[in-house]
Amino acid sequence: MQFGVFDHMDRGQGSLAELYESRLQLAEAYDRTGFYGYHVAEHHATPLGVAPSPSVFLSAVAQRTKRLRFGPLVYLLPMYHPIRLIDEICMLDQMSGGRFMLGVGRGISPVEVGLWGLDPQTAPAMYQEALEVILQGLATRELTFQGKFYQFDRMPLELEPFQRPHPPLWYGVARAEAVDWCAEHSVNIVTNLPPEPMRAVTDRYRAVWAARGHSPETLPKMAGTRHVVIAGTDQEALEIARRGYPRWRESFLKLWIDRSTLLPSPAAIPPESFDELQAQGRGIAGAPGTVRDFVRRGIEQGGVNYMLCRFAFGDMLAEESRQSVDLFAAEVMPAFVGAATVPAQ
Repeated sequence: MQFGVFDHMDRGQGSLAELYESRLQLAEAYDRTGFYGYHVAEHHATPLGVAPSPSVFLSAVAQRTKRLRFGPLVYLLPMYHPIRLIDEICMLDQMSGGRFMLGVGRGISPVEVGLWGLDPQTAPAMYQEALEVILQGLATRELTFQGKFYQFDRMPLELEPFQRPHPPLWYGVARAEAVDWCAEHSVNIVTNLPPEPMRAVTDRYRAVWAARGHSPETLPKMAGTRHVVIAGTDQEALEIARRGYPRWRESFLKLWIDRSTLLPSPAAIPPESFDELQAQGRGIAGAPGTVRDFVRRGIEQGGVNYMLCRFAFGDMLAEESRQSVDLFAAEVMPAFVGAATVPAQ
């Protein structure tokens, strides 16, 4: 069992410069304390994500860390020219000595896609074609491609990734039916679902993986994301989480509300309070022992082999996030070293 961090990079207290520096200091802490990976969201025109160019921020992460793997979760492919993105991927992978993780997607928000002047109806097709171009381009030094959206004739590609043929792929899923392609192509997956539907996703992934003749020992990562706040007592941690969460939720919903647009599904709407989030099994605030129990239940109920923690969100102070990181690394993670990655049914 391994642990990583998911970061929306949402606006909190202080200036943007202060936020960037505090997140980079947290990345140094993740690196020092043994977290596997750091995953940064990409959002546009919303306080939910103030790292709309993940490559820029992650280039700083590459220089401030030594072992921590990192990557976007995800690059919104319709918003990029694929050749430009191939260059950025190669640079980040080389600058980090092969620690880059390539998260890809079409964008969950049609509002953001539309504000860029793109048609949300064509974004899925653009995504598929851009991904084909990118994977082909990362594996060759001369690209020829003829598609509906992109055409290249013997395009020279001077850069290559450190990891060949390309860095490991990551993809976000919200339903079990979406995992087949991921399992067939050895793609790592991430979901924010509650434990029961999460288990349906991980069970299906394992079934498709086995049907393809693969060993359980080579199973890609299947991650669940959870808000995590740790303090000396349950009450202290809850007070921090209850203060920080509303600001994060407000940022999550702001663009949708401002544009009078409904979210893709009611299930995508975060609950109104942190207590409700915790009751759904999608977050935890407590002392280290409380959090250890939560993680253990999450592994058993959700079937995950990788957990992504949100340690910094909303109005939380930098020192509060750092306290959570230090306590999680010292008093939670060691309990799961060597833990089974295929939980019992």
